[in-house]
Amino acid sequence: MIKAIITDDEVRSVETLRRLLELYCPAVTVVAECYNVESTRRQISIHRPDLLFLDIAMPGKSGFDLLRELGDVPFEIIFITAFSEYMMQAFRFSAIDYLLKPVDEELLVNAVNRVEKRLQSAAAPTSMEALRYNLEKLQRPQEMKICIPHSKGFVLVHLADIIYCEADNTYTTFFLTTGKPFVSSRSIIDFELLLQDTSFCRIHKSFLVNMLHIKEYVKGEGGSVILSNNAELEVSRRKKDHFLARVKEYYKF
Repeated sequence: MIKAIITDDEVRSVETLRRLLELYCPAVTVVAECYNVESTRRQISIHRPDLLFLDIAMPGKSGFDLLRELGDVPFEIIFITAFSEYMMQAFRFSAIDYLLKPVDEELLVNAVNRVEKRLQSAAAPTSMEALRYNLEKLQRPQEMKICIPHSKGFVLVHLADIIYCEADNTYTTFFLTTGKPFVSSRSIIDFELLLQDTSFCRIHKSFLVNMLHIKEYVKGEGGSVILSNNAELEVSRRKKDHFLARVKEYYKF
C-alpha cells in the first residue's frame, strides 16, 4: 500500500481528491489530511508517507515554501496546481508529476501508477533539485534545466547546453556543449513534445536542434544547418518550411 498525505487549504478539494483515490487508486491509503504547511510537516514526521499530494497556492506558506523547508524529500510528491504555462513547463522539465484543478481521474491514475512503479523499483524519489532551480527561472525558460532519464537514472542539463538531439530508434542521443554525447532511454518524439514552445525545432525525423546553436543555414532541396559544434545536419524537405518559419519567428527578421 502507498501511504499518502493530502495537503490543500480547501476542504472540498481534499474531500474530492480522497474520494477519487478511493474510487480509482485502491493502492493508495490516505493517512492524513492537512490544510496548511505546519500541519503537513507534523504529519510527515508522524506517518513518514510514501506520497504527498501538495497544493501549491495556500494562504500563508505555500507548497513551495514547504518544499524549501523540507530540503531533502524522501518521498514522492504530486503537485496540485492551477498555475500558468511557465509553471507547467518547470514541472515538465523537472520530471515532476502535477495535476491541474479540477483533478481529472484518468490523469490522477496515471500519476499514481508512475509513483507506484518508482516505489516498486526501490528507486530514489525524483530529485527536487531541478524543480527548485527552474522555479527561480519561470520568466526565463531558456535558463531552465531539463531532467533527462537514462539507463542509470537521470541527469540535469541546462537547455542552453543542448546543441541537438538525434533519434536512435526508441532512444535519443544528446549532443552538449559541456561534454561527450549521452543516450537517453526516451524517444525523440517525447523530447520534441517536452521542448515545444522553447528554442528547439524538429528539422528532420532524426534531428531536434536548439536554434540558439545554429550558425548557418545552407540552401538546398531541404537544406542543412551548421551548428556551434560544426556539425552539419540535414533539414528534410517536409520540415523546411516549418523550420524557416520558426527561425523567422525566433529571430524576428
